[in-house]
Amino acid sequence: MLLKGNCRTTAMGILPHDNIKAALDLALTVDIPFWPQLPHYSYYEDMYVQVSEHFPGVVIDTGQKKISLKTDLFYEELIDYSIKSENEEIYKLSKQFSSSLDAFLACDLSRYEVIRGQSIGPISYGHKIVDENLKPIIYDDDIREFMYEFIVQKLNMQYRQLKEVHPNPFVWVDEPGLEIIFGSFSGYSSDRAKRDFGDFLNRVEGPRGVHLCGNPDWSFLLSGLNLNILSLDAYGCGQIFSRYSEEVKAFLDAGNIICWGIVPTLTEELNSETVEALAVKLEEVWGNLASRGIGIKQILKQAWLAPARCCLINPDGHLTVEKSYQTLTKISLLLRDKYDLSD
Repeated sequence: MLLKGNCRTTAMGILPHDNIKAALDLALTVDIPFWPQLPHYSYYEDMYVQVSEHFPGVVIDTGQKKISLKTDLFYEELIDYSIKSENEEIYKLSKQFSSSLDAFLACDLSRYEVIRGQSIGPISYGHKIVDENLKPIIYDDDIREFMYEFIVQKLNMQYRQLKEVHPNPFVWVDEPGLEIIFGSFSGYSSDRAKRDFGDFLNRVEGPRGVHLCGNPDWSFLLSGLNLNILSLDAYGCGQIFSRYSEEVKAFLDAGNIICWGIVPTLTEELNSETVEALAVKLEEVWGNLASRGIGIKQILKQAWLAPARCCLINPDGHLTVEKSYQTLTKISLLLRDKYDLSD
């Protein structure tokens, strides 16, 4: 698939809505639509819970809103899983774990060039889910190896479901916990993580994308991985990201896409900004890269735009997030017009 940039819009999968139709209607307003994850609709919509469906040994406590893994149960259920996994249907998200996926697949998506799905990534999942001793499962060699394989099967099943209704889908992974591995107390080194994550991405079907809102060592994602799309919080991390100009240039020279999350989704932040100010803020980041030898035309040609991050905590519910999508569309139109971006 040829991924086109030119300031096309997309967004993260998580939305604060508790109404499926309203969330889906919003997700379809961007150039690259997605099926929405709705944790306010159901705890099963939490991205960590979603990928846990059929994971051996995982216990989902809906009352405490907690996910954990029991090691003995993992090995006990692994035998049954090995039999059931011969049928790839086991990797599909059920309606209980995703209320909107089937509705998205039933939509007329023919007017869109590309569509997208998403899943929590293995590094974040492995750090978030702990065993009975409160040890993250990513530190257990056997469970970690299984986890990487399990999540890639989930991604590829989702990709195939999207492929049935559209010729150009992809599924990216959310890795909000990626920056953990660069901490001095991490028991899972960045070198080991890069080998494991690289092998994981090589098994992903379709274009390979990663989204994160944090601020890791960007070299980890920009070089040495078979990655096609990198989505970041440019509103919060853009200036720091632009310091990695050599890696960014190599990433773009390889024909890859950077998705610039420039529109804040917190009410106070968004209300303090304008469309023009946000466009200028993004252009300043691009200007930093241009001053280091990356042509602005190349940046634009391989640029997507998005909200900076998902947000579930605004007191106005979904209203600010909807406003951020409207702002996103206006910024995209402003930049497309200013730089005469046409395919």
